[in-house]
Amino acid sequence: MLVGSVLNPINSSMLAVALIPIGAAFGVPPSQTAWLVTGLYLATAVGQPVMGRLVDLFGPRPLYLFATSLVGIAGLLGALAPNLGVLIGSRVLLGFGTSAAYPAAMSLIRSEADRTGMDTPAVILSSLSIANQVIAVIGPTLGGLLIGLGGWHLIFTINVPLSIICVILGSLWLPRTARVRGTGRSDRLDYPGAALFAATLVSLMLFLMRPQLSTWYLLVLALALALGVAFVITQLRVAEPFIDLRVLGGNRPLILTYARQVLAYVGAYSFLYGFTQWLEESRGLNASSAGLLLLPLSLAAVLVTAATGRSALIRGKLLAGCLFLVMAAAAQLLVGPSTPIWLLAVVGVIAGVPQGLNNLANQTALYQQADPARIGSSAGLLRTCVYVGALISAAANAHFFQHGATTAGLHAMGIFLLVVSGLLVLVVVGSIEHGWTA
Repeated sequence: MLVGSVLNPINSSMLAVALIPIGAAFGVPPSQTAWLVTGLYLATAVGQPVMGRLVDLFGPRPLYLFATSLVGIAGLLGALAPNLGVLIGSRVLLGFGTSAAYPAAMSLIRSEADRTGMDTPAVILSSLSIANQVIAVIGPTLGGLLIGLGGWHLIFTINVPLSIICVILGSLWLPRTARVRGTGRSDRLDYPGAALFAATLVSLMLFLMRPQLSTWYLLVLALALALGVAFVITQLRVAEPFIDLRVLGGNRPLILTYARQVLAYVGAYSFLYGFTQWLEESRGLNASSAGLLLLPLSLAAVLVTAATGRSALIRGKLLAGCLFLVMAAAAQLLVGPSTPIWLLAVVGVIAGVPQGLNNLANQTALYQQADPARIGSSAGLLRTCVYVGALISAAANAHFFQHGATTAGLHAMGIFLLVVSGLLVLVVVGSIEHGWTA
């Protein structure tokens, strides 16, 4: 479970230090390489709830084995890609391939907790949090080292041995029958709902990546809104929806958990991708040096998760997480080309703390709030919230860095982060005031 959960976040974050080298290799600006981020997140935002629902229906083992096999294929395709279009295609395939491990893990944890009578297995959940999200902040350091060893192609090639390891371990140890038994509902997937969900996200991102007051972009925005309305209508009418909006609408604590997750990861990924590209293009660091400079960020996230993971309490983690995100956004406004390296490392540490706290708190909240019969799809939707946040950050990255990763663009991104982190503070305070967190 832990190894499989690493696949998505490590691939998400390794790319942060590779965007500038890839852009140089294919002769394209950051506004185009941003589609490498968007392609994976669009596929994952759709793939996570789809895989989660299939896990609920058919159990974690078959979905895990099939999806992690796709990761190796995607890695080979990316390593051999002759142009940016093929490389984006490999990232889309990678997104689908990495979508099954986390819902499978949450389903297995839920079924084992039910079998043993455990309430909230805080230690296991914190370990999973480290594996599936906090490990993401190690990605830039690992990516920098791989690029230093053999170029950006290696960040794709590494998926081949990781895929093989997952398939072998999954074949040996994953139980053949371990799913949460449902509530008498039919065992089928709402394919039209999934298709409408995917089409809504894709059309919305086509607009967000380069919003303009032109006829074409306004038509794309209108299409996204129309598809979104159609998605809501169909989900309210079908007996077994792709995303059960009726149940979700009656579970306000879970809705706020999803909202916190989106905002937290808009902030996390906006900082990670924006700050890293600025380090390389404006601060003059190469990919390996930029990756190493982000190592304190990685260590801060891992250490804070390990230190707080034994407690199932949520409120303190949420408050500290949102406040540190505000501090990281403010610190980003103060850096420039002459800022000392040690001070940039301190900024990274400040940004690493909320990455550790926010995901752990929201994951624990979901475990307590979700319907056990739909834990896989609920967990998949939590990860969809992560990637919706990442998609918004990719759009912001494309907007603020459309003329390159300049210091002015970084400061504009910092103002954007202040707004996002301020909204997160409001949502966290609202969750606590209504008693919807432990």
